[in-house]
Amino acid sequence: MFTGIIQEIGIVRSAVKSGGNLTLEIEGRKIAPKLDIGASISINGACQTVISKGEYHFQVEAIKETLERTNLAELRIGSRVNLEAPLSLNDLLHGHLVQGHIDCTSRIQDIRPIDGSTLLTFDFPMEYKKYLIEKGSIAIDGVSLTIMDISSGSFRVSIIPHTISSTIFSYKKVGDNVNLEFDMLAKYIENLVSSDRSKITMEFLREHGF
Repeated sequence: MFTGIIQEIGIVRSAVKSGGNLTLEIEGRKIAPKLDIGASISINGACQTVISKGEYHFQVEAIKETLERTNLAELRIGSRVNLEAPLSLNDLLHGHLVQGHIDCTSRIQDIRPIDGSTLLTFDFPMEYKKYLIEKGSIAIDGVSLTIMDISSGSFRVSIIPHTISSTIFSYKKVGDNVNLEFDMLAKYIENLVSSDRSKITMEFLREHGF
């Protein structure tokens, strides 16, 4: 489990394809010393397992399903990635609960600096619209962000300068692909509401402040 608060920007030092999998070696001078072999690590929001490590780098092996669902297949030597180690039970939850299970990728449609922040517009497959609400949470390339507004097939977020400079958003451009993970709580609510045996309805949720 993660929080969507990026701890370091890592750099891909090697990317080797073998048998449909992709082995990535990533330099993370702050985060690598804290990792053990077998530990989980969020790379652009995708939860991966450390298979080897050195003092300032580590390796993961992304399988075919991960490569098909995420932007990890696009990584090359020199690519920068968002890194986050797993949440500890005694850590403060500064972002929101993020599983590291990517739902789909999205393309950046627009980047616009305005009033001291940066507005980014992303597209999304319409089947995921049920998980989007204004002021709701979403993880984009592993970064916990708040949805500003939603239109048909796209949504916007406003990102403060600190987040821009602390993540790979400072390197992004229009047309780039990003990983999306929709709010886990929204998925559970959908499952409860859609269950034939559930007494929870949209009217029930509205009456109780949801």
